[in-house]
Amino acid sequence: MSAAETNEAATETKSKVSDFELAQGSAAGDREAFEQLYHRHFRRVYALCLRMTTNPSTAEDLTQEVFIHLFNKIGSFRGDSAFTTWLHRMTVNHVLMYFRKSSTRSELLTKEGETPVQIVRGTENQDKMPIVDRIALEKAISELPPGYRSVFILHDVEGYEHEEIGRMLGCSTGTSKSQLHKARLKLRDLIRRQAAQN
Repeated sequence: MSAAETNEAATETKSKVSDFELAQGSAAGDREAFEQLYHRHFRRVYALCLRMTTNPSTAEDLTQEVFIHLFNKIGSFRGDSAFTTWLHRMTVNHVLMYFRKSSTRSELLTKEGETPVQIVRGTENQDKMPIVDRIALEKAISELPPGYRSVFILHDVEGYEHEEIGRMLGCSTGTSKSQLHKARLKLRDLIRRQAAQN
């Protein structure tokens, strides 16, 4: 077997190793196992950070912080849930902690043109929302207060139920529903104002 074939076989074997096995290896000090987890899940973590913050450079910083936190906490993963679920919760909690620590609201806003175009659930059909373009929608989402924005993203973008959101954010189901309702009203108002300015 040639060196290239050996490398290919090793790569294939690695890809078959489960996240749980890699997590166990990482906890035991196997740096290669942790690197494998990083490469498998980096994009997913970054995409979630970006959706929650709407700021690419902040999302990059938070993604790195999440993986540093993961490196320190990997031993606490017991495999009770899927690794992706566990990592998702860790990421959401880390971003929410960032929002809480953020001293000024302006840090959470982005400069126009910095955010990529994303589709929020319910806006896929552009014919049904002729006056709202997606960049305007992203801008409006970035201007929501952090609490409203967190619930809106978790429910309308990520698809979580209010009970799950309540557990993640440490609030009641009623509070989650109320925050979502207020977020949607505020979003409509922000979008109307933007449309009026154009």
